[in-house]
Amino acid sequence: MKYNRILLKVSGEALMGEGSFGISPEMIKLVAREIKTVHEQNVQLALVIGAGNIFRGVAGAASGMDRSAADSMGMLATVINSLAVQDGLEREGIPTRVLSAITMQSVCEPYIRRRAVRHLEKGRVVICAAGTGNPYFTTDTAAVLRALEIEAKVIMKATRVDGVYDKDPEKNADAVRFSRLTYDTVLQRNLRVMDGSAISLAREEELPILVFNMKTPGNIVRAVSGEEIGTLIASD
Repeated sequence: MKYNRILLKVSGEALMGEGSFGISPEMIKLVAREIKTVHEQNVQLALVIGAGNIFRGVAGAASGMDRSAADSMGMLATVINSLAVQDGLEREGIPTRVLSAITMQSVCEPYIRRRAVRHLEKGRVVICAAGTGNPYFTTDTAAVLRALEIEAKVIMKATRVDGVYDKDPEKNADAVRFSRLTYDTVLQRNLRVMDGSAISLAREEELPILVFNMKTPGNIVRAVSGEEIGTLIASD
């Protein structure tokens, strides 16, 4: 494998499957089986899962809610998704720990960097829940932050499309996919693969980001092994 420790960012929308809301048991099974194939290659794997399938803090704020309250609701929604994915992974026989930035000891462990690293070293999949634990920061930014803290070699963002396009490929048939981009290009062209704070932090620390389609079976293993799939965002 090209990478021995990775952080996988899974969007909340990806867990909806063909639905328009909530969690699809079929998608949980698919994600769990894909992660299992990576885990069997002795790759240390951490996850950050979004909450767009349940609640978006930005959308709540846009409708008139207090931004801090809306973001807190979004962070709690990521814990729901994390517990669902944990259950799917454990059904596949994969030891998993959910570590939350918001303390809720009756359902998961608190996030402590050294504890997360130790779980990885013991062969457990670590799911980092509740974002950064602070409002005004997205799960994209949380993913970059956690990847840097655990010294992951790459962030892999699993989405519903096979990379980064110049416009939404689900709405525009003539959308063009990029095979490689620089951080500056993503920021200058306002390509909405991740929010600006996440891209800026990754650029500062030169942490590569690989965007690919998680619905294609075997794609995660291909990505970890170094095959050229999706879109790679890195320095020049």
